[in-house]
Amino acid sequence: MKIKQILVRKENLELTRPYTIAFKTTTAVENCIVEIVGENGLYGLGAANPSKEVVGESVGDAVRTLSESHLTWLVGRDVREFHLLCDEAQKRFPKHPGACAALDIALHDLFAKYLDVPLVQYLGQKKKSLPTSITIGIKGVPETLAEADEYLGRGFRIIKLKLGTTVDEDAERLEKLHEHLAGKAIIRIDLNQAYTPATLEAFFYRTQHLNVELIEQPLSAHAVYPMKKLPDEIKNKIAADESLLSPKDAFELACTPAACGIFNIKLMKSGGIGPAREIAAIADHAGISLMWGCNDESIISITAALHAAFSCENTKYLDLDGSLDLARDVVSGGFILKDGRLSLSGKPGLGVSKL
Repeated sequence: MKIKQILVRKENLELTRPYTIAFKTTTAVENCIVEIVGENGLYGLGAANPSKEVVGESVGDAVRTLSESHLTWLVGRDVREFHLLCDEAQKRFPKHPGACAALDIALHDLFAKYLDVPLVQYLGQKKKSLPTSITIGIKGVPETLAEADEYLGRGFRIIKLKLGTTVDEDAERLEKLHEHLAGKAIIRIDLNQAYTPATLEAFFYRTQHLNVELIEQPLSAHAVYPMKKLPDEIKNKIAADESLLSPKDAFELACTPAACGIFNIKLMKSGGIGPAREIAAIADHAGISLMWGCNDESIISITAALHAAFSCENTKYLDLDGSLDLARDVVSGGFILKDGRLSLSGKPGLGVSKL
């Protein structure tokens, strides 16, 4: 089956509520949507919302990168050259992981539909279902507790708390949430690069009794060596996020002594499913667990991340809540969410349908 056409557009998907992390507040989001159409009418969908602060690329950059003149090489190609096409996309757009991710996801969706199997079946399914966390941004204690109650009511049992102000303020907010939840939910925290090694150690030992499940990216993205020098009991709880963009980064983080016990893989950082699975393979050999995260993304790319996650034996954590607070989306289907747990639909490709 040959590729007939590639359609690219930008969609404003907006948020139902703003949220704040250590270095920015977000009130609305855009996504780059890619549709690859085959000559027999099959289509594959991809989406991207890269973080400019993390990878140096915006949604607008991704859309411009995927202009019609930059995609002539793909028109007329046989989708059965799937792996070659994915590799070529990475080589053509090496500094645009968002554009690569959207294109890579759409190729994966189209090829799996061509085979008439769910993508995870083609990749090799290792997991059937896992709970996802849902995120509370930086806000006051009363607002934090009210939002936690809302999520408990919706069936979620893992709360990811955004922190990154001061040790005292962060510790107080965490302590109040832990007390309020009274064992009803697991707590993860995300510091978004806000701490130094000294403040991290102070925070960790002050709150150690609260049994936080993991600590996402506490230090600067470039502080890999300082991360490696941390006590093992802290490192084992750390999920590298902004420090982990590529397989090369994964190798550096995993080299002895390892800098963390968990890799947070995001398709928007890695450039799609292919590079993400390379990172996962490095983690597997190094004995590092996998967490699969996201930005504010369409169901398209969230579902793609879930297919990739469920194809890896060392997947332990999901943080795939990025489409849950969108005011609207461009597809239906994809993942199934029940009582805070995610599973897949079993339909061919990603299992998403255009609205």
